[in-house]
Amino acid sequence: MKTLKKNGFEIVVTVICLLVLGFFVSMKQGFHMDELLSFELSNAEFNPWIVTTQPEGRLAKFVHNEIDGETFGETMKNLAAEIKDVLKNRGNSKLLTYKADVYEEPVWISAEQFRDYIEVDNRDAFHYLSVYFNVKDDNHPPLHFMLLHTVCSLFQGRAEAWMGCLINLGAVAAVLVLLIKAGRLLAEAVGLQNYSRLTGVMAAILYGLSAGAVATTLLIRMYGMVTLWCVAYFYLIIIKWRDRNFERHNAGLILVTMLGFWTQYFFLFYCIILAGTLCVLLIWQRRKKELGCFIRTMVIAAVVGLTMFPFAVSDVFSSGRGVEALDNLAAGFTGYGARLLSFLGIVGGRTFFPLLWVLLAASALAVAVLHIFGKEKREADIQTDGEEPETVSGAKATGCGAYICMLVFPTVGYFLLAARMSPYLVDRYMMPVFPFVALAGALFLSTLPHAFEKKCGKAFGKRLAAAVCLAAGVMQAAGLTRYDGSYLYQGYALQEAVARENAGYPCICVYEGVGYYENLKEFTYYDKSLLLTTEELENRTDRESIQTLEKVALLIKADEVDVQHTLEIMEESYGFVPETWGWRGPGVHGDVLCFMTKKQAE
Repeated sequence: MKTLKKNGFEIVVTVICLLVLGFFVSMKQGFHMDELLSFELSNAEFNPWIVTTQPEGRLAKFVHNEIDGETFGETMKNLAAEIKDVLKNRGNSKLLTYKADVYEEPVWISAEQFRDYIEVDNRDAFHYLSVYFNVKDDNHPPLHFMLLHTVCSLFQGRAEAWMGCLINLGAVAAVLVLLIKAGRLLAEAVGLQNYSRLTGVMAAILYGLSAGAVATTLLIRMYGMVTLWCVAYFYLIIIKWRDRNFERHNAGLILVTMLGFWTQYFFLFYCIILAGTLCVLLIWQRRKKELGCFIRTMVIAAVVGLTMFPFAVSDVFSSGRGVEALDNLAAGFTGYGARLLSFLGIVGGRTFFPLLWVLLAASALAVAVLHIFGKEKREADIQTDGEEPETVSGAKATGCGAYICMLVFPTVGYFLLAARMSPYLVDRYMMPVFPFVALAGALFLSTLPHAFEKKCGKAFGKRLAAAVCLAAGVMQAAGLTRYDGSYLYQGYALQEAVARENAGYPCICVYEGVGYYENLKEFTYYDKSLLLTTEELENRTDRESIQTLEKVALLIKADEVDVQHTLEIMEESYGFVPETWGWRGPGVHGDVLCFMTKKQAE
């Protein structure tokens, strides 16, 4: 009760922020294809990819046919036999020579199979080995997918937005708590003791009510979690720096480092730069014993992290995405200016409402004027009294500078590296930056009442602090009313409802690339689905599997495929004509839906 009373304001602010974020979660209707890929990697039993010519992967088929038994004991017996076979025959073992069923052209995939891809049932609940093997073929580490699989195992037979957003909401809640704590600590370190509580609360408000926090909560990927581990790593470092205890109690630091590494490799950008900054500061202050202990701590985290997930090496250095990122880095400054401007725009738009940037600029001007005025006054006092004013001790000044360096250098360094190496110019890669910008903004805004306090007294300073905090909160909340709708995919609920209402139809999806991933939820309703490119539809050998149908739902990715040409193929090659339209205008993912029936003979 005492803790609740002491931190009541902080708790209220945190709850309000989470309620606002929860409101946006309730508005989310559809998914980015990567979000549905998250569900698949988490829940498809040993089947990481949906391949139109291979509905069941090689490893999935092997496990289902050779390992799974009627009882747990039978399964363990089969597993032991296969392990013995691998040890004895190596490359000639049944496991390594097993073949999947691969067809020459796309085949029909049932609604049940699509549900198995993205949902969990009693048979594969809490199956973390499957998740581990799935992500080893991806280019991301497994932790986020394992957590998503856990949520799906608790709520079986579903793949809904809130299930993934729940993980992000928990991560953001933890970030808010850490920002409150870090804000207090930094304010005290830089001489803003009277406004330390304000700084922490304002940091939580600036982040929790930002468009960046909304996007982080809505996107069902690993970026909410990696944001948490970056903030947690920063907080542990500054706590240990303050307490001078890098020599002991490092289990938390090891754990956070490993968790960040197991979540997203971009965590290493922030971790390595902050660790390097800390090492320089420890050397500068001749804290050599602490330096050695910190390096040992990081080595332990690296060894354990790689031991648990050694596939990280190939992910970074030889996977398609890893090679692309390294190639981007090797490109140097080629096109770097445009990328920096794009990401600066993203960070600016996702962190503060435009009017808040104006408030920050006005605060900077006011603080500068007050500083100059105060400096002139101090010089006049020296001339009158003939005495030098008290100065901040060298040790304290160095300590203040150290905290600022640990806040600024890793954040800027992460931004510069992510801007260079990110495959796409999107906000997800900058999500770990948003809390630190909010923290820096809160710290800076707290200098305004502190500066006025020296001139106008503590009472005025406190009133100004309350006004600044209120203004910042109102501006951020006002900004959310203009949220751009990213990751909400509103309107997709209609597409899902149409698919549910017409579950008896077989569905043909005509796409390019891997566009069908955007519509996986719909395929869990249609009786069966056939995923084809325009060329595969036009030149299909097995025409009978389509021609024998009486009706079909034709889903066309209109942004990628010529709709009229596709309709002509369906009529001329398969004898189908439009009956009704599910929707003619491009849907959420730029597609159209036409219900077709067999053309009557003349």
